[in-house]
Amino acid sequence: MSKDILEKGAIVQRDKETFAIAPHIPGGIATPDILRKIADVSEKYGAAAIKVTSAQRLAIVGLKEDDLDNAWDDLGIKPGAAIGLCVRSVKICPGTTFCKRGQQDAVGLGLKLDEKYHGMELPSKLKMGVSGCMNSCAESAIKDIGIMGTPKGFTVMVGGSAGLKPRLADTIAEELDEDEVLSLVDTIISFYKSHAKKQRIGKIIEEIGLDTFKKEVGL
Repeated sequence: MSKDILEKGAIVQRDKETFAIAPHIPGGIATPDILRKIADVSEKYGAAAIKVTSAQRLAIVGLKEDDLDNAWDDLGIKPGAAIGLCVRSVKICPGTTFCKRGQQDAVGLGLKLDEKYHGMELPSKLKMGVSGCMNSCAESAIKDIGIMGTPKGFTVMVGGSAGLKPRLADTIAEELDEDEVLSLVDTIISFYKSHAKKQRIGKIIEEIGLDTFKKEVGL
């Protein structure tokens, strides 16, 4: 029976024989060239489908194991961190770059976070969401680190998750500018990296208490 192949960013499919790969598309912002490459590779290697994922990627589904290396070579794009204990994704809404409702620059901030943290190894998986307004299209409240734009700046939330036991994130800071958000996220990640247990941030907060967590990250 086949298993996920972490080093190739390949996720085994239901048939236990074929794999899906997800080229990294920061923020889901793609160029026509990227789309053509994904379409060409999918066609060349007989993929079953191209699936739009919740992490703003295009997964090429149904590849044979023997074709994985050649598919990545043809794509010329780094794998998205879709598996493993690491920063999995930074979900980004259109923000003030594209959306008429945007109140803060979610794209600019989100791409900086993606560049610095995407794929970083951590005690457990970690997801981020950056929303440009309170509609929270990046689902910031159910991310390990969620950031939401308001007319007065960014709100930072920590400890959210979906899954079997969903948890809404706790708000730990409000009315921050971009530099303050970047600094706070860096402190949170540094604290989390020093935590030896295989736990999501929300579980840590539940164990030590929100006030203690805030003190640990300088709030």
